[in-house]
Amino acid sequence: MRKINYLVVHCTATQPNAEIKNIQNYWRKNLGWKSPGYHYVIKADGEIVPLLSIDKVSNGVANWNSQIINISYIGGIDKNGNPKDTRTAEQKASILKLLKDLKKQFPNAKIQGHRDFPKVAKACPSFDAKKEYKTI
Repeated sequence: MRKINYLVVHCTATQPNAEIKNIQNYWRKNLGWKSPGYHYVIKADGEIVPLLSIDKVSNGVANWNSQIINISYIGGIDKNGNPKDTRTAEQKASILKLLKDLKKQFPNAKIQGHRDFPKVAKACPSFDAKKEYKTI
């Protein structure tokens, strides 16, 4: 198993109704990625969709991925494309449950947002994940 130092929360930077297959197509066709951007994606209804086994490396945070489990909710922008916390109550509950489960497996892993890494100039996940999940 990989050494996991971070559990990282992302947003897809799409509208909340975006479909996972379209996000995956973007990764493959536009970015040329062979692996998904996240290990898990949380749909608006709270469904947690695994995209990649956690023993594999996903593409969430450049230069850090070998030590990360990447989790994303679908959404994160407003109608004009500006950063906005668009999480539904169901997404919030699912992210919390998933982080608690992963923290049991990786008790020393830090929980933070994509934006909390050095040299990241993104608002992702469009809320302060460090603050919100500091008690996990």
